[in-house]
Amino acid sequence: MKTKLKVEFISINRLAIPATISGIAEPLLSITDTAVVGNIPIDGLESLAAAGIVGSFLSMLIWVLGQTRSAISAIISQYLGANKLNEVRDLPAQAIFLNITLSLVILLSTFFIAEDIFRLFEAKGKILSYAVDYYKIRVWGFPLTLFTFAVFGIFRGLQNTFYPMLVAIIGAVLNIVLDFILVYGVEDVLPPMYLKGAAWASLIAQAIMALLAFILLKVKSNISLKLTLPFNKELPQLIYMSLNLFVRTLALNLALMLAVREATSLGDRYIGAHTIAINLWLFSAFFIDGYSAAGNSMAGRLLGSKDYQGLWSLAKKVNVYGSVVSLVLLFFGFVFYNQLGRLFSQESEVLTAFYQVFYLVLLALPINTIAFLFDGIFKGMGKMKFLRNVLLIATLLGFIPTLYIGKYLNLGLHAIWIAFIVWMVLRGAPLVIKFRNTFKPLLKES
Repeated sequence: MKTKLKVEFISINRLAIPATISGIAEPLLSITDTAVVGNIPIDGLESLAAAGIVGSFLSMLIWVLGQTRSAISAIISQYLGANKLNEVRDLPAQAIFLNITLSLVILLSTFFIAEDIFRLFEAKGKILSYAVDYYKIRVWGFPLTLFTFAVFGIFRGLQNTFYPMLVAIIGAVLNIVLDFILVYGVEDVLPPMYLKGAAWASLIAQAIMALLAFILLKVKSNISLKLTLPFNKELPQLIYMSLNLFVRTLALNLALMLAVREATSLGDRYIGAHTIAINLWLFSAFFIDGYSAAGNSMAGRLLGSKDYQGLWSLAKKVNVYGSVVSLVLLFFGFVFYNQLGRLFSQESEVLTAFYQVFYLVLLALPINTIAFLFDGIFKGMGKMKFLRNVLLIATLLGFIPTLYIGKYLNLGLHAIWIAFIVWMVLRGAPLVIKFRNTFKPLLKES
């Protein structure tokens, strides 16, 4: 017997608040590294630039392969809404096995050509050397993070964001503590490891998070991670959805990598400033992503039960709640404008460059909110092909032309962040239009 999902403040926030906390786990690992590394007393600027370059590349790898999380969540939530969960209980283990296998292939293939990879980002000299050393430690956390993300997707599909929150809190706190211990050292006990210490701190935290995620899934759910055959009937659909998200994420990361490349070409102070700005942008994005996660979980379940009225109500409510969060973030960003920069660096040249563009990062927040929230809803409904097409258009016809027109006009970092704003407008608007055109007519039938 189906139980109708109530779309109300309590049910949305029961998912959104824990998801907000768990969603910032990975960017918090990067943002902690950035803050600690930026204050290293020896080669702090070069270390900050190296951490920014490596962080961008690792984020690309994680986001490209981590899309299985959204596919798993969409399928499980829709089957839950249709009261047919037993039919897909063996699917997550099969998906995770394929994903982790592919991640290990990528890890090994990039490990030995790390120097060549980071030369593509215009890294050279000390920055290149530090980037390679940092990457060769942190990359081993790549499959661990993918596993953790996949388990988070399972819980999200089951309408549970509480356990991912617990894992994320423990991982983030552990990373912060280890950052200070390993980067700066402990007098008469442990010598400072500087940038390598930050890499080890992240790797250890990622390993602990993966272990905790495994234990919680085994103890708190009926989903088994034991690989069984034959393959589930939904595996081809999951792979198709993941491939669409794979292409989509390639386009997304093309924008992010081009931004890093252009900032690096401007000089050390500019890549340092861009590193701070992009980490704050990603942090705010994942903060808003809590309501996107709630929309993702609930949209799949509502679609599975054909509750179109509930789906329409969900879209309206998560946008109101998410917009409030973005405005609060915008307000605090302007109030603590100077203090936020100094958290990450004491280099006056870096801070000057950062302050010149930070207002654009803040003004983009309300625009980002609409895009992220509808993105989550469409993922929950399994509309990955449409999401792929929207991102390709936004990147190829929006971000890239704007970026290089700005470069031609000698706008410096402003060109990058104006391009990001154009990019987000082109990501959000088509989703709003598509949702209205698809589901408004169905309201009369439900």
